[in-house]
Amino acid sequence: MQVSVITLDNAPAGEAELPDDLFGTAPRADIMARVVHWQLAKRRAGTHKVKGMGEVSGTTKKPYRQKGTGSARQGSLRAPQFRKGGVVHGPVVRDHGYSLNKKVRRLGLISALSQKAADGKLIVLDAATADESAKTSAMAKRVKALGWTKALVIDATVDANFLRVLRNIPGMDALPTVGANVYDILNHDVLVVTRAGVEALKERLA
Repeated sequence: MQVSVITLDNAPAGEAELPDDLFGTAPRADIMARVVHWQLAKRRAGTHKVKGMGEVSGTTKKPYRQKGTGSARQGSLRAPQFRKGGVVHGPVVRDHGYSLNKKVRRLGLISALSQKAADGKLIVLDAATADESAKTSAMAKRVKALGWTKALVIDATVDANFLRVLRNIPGMDALPTVGANVYDILNHDVLVVTRAGVEALKERLA
């Protein structure tokens, strides 16, 4: 598909050819949901932990004799029914991540790109660069003029100065092509891909 290319100053910069097999397929909501769930599961720390009966502080002595007291038999004051006792079947430190087929992950990314293109939220940028003297305030004015409130910029390699002036603007973010993912694409209203980013995506998803 042919799309118009613009600059950061919202000036026309020609056209670009986007491959239909990456930006023009039918979006699969179920596949995108699977990939997002997989990504969020990997991000979970899994550091929740409670102490079991063998880990809490307390005596190991039997509270009282087994028979003859009229009370229920007890073997330890660290049992869960007692105050300050251990927790039964509580959360333990673990990894919440799981494996997802590479083909499913690839299809999810293609679906996310195609979804943005179908919604008219895909913009091709000529280049995403900035000078060393560039200021966040100047970039914020450019972003406002472009009408971007929450946008993700994808480039083959993110320019350090561009990232420096962009990352302090609320709702704005930039990622290299290798870090492009379904969650961040769907979590932003506008997807901005540079010419170099398009070529890098072709190589990554070939």
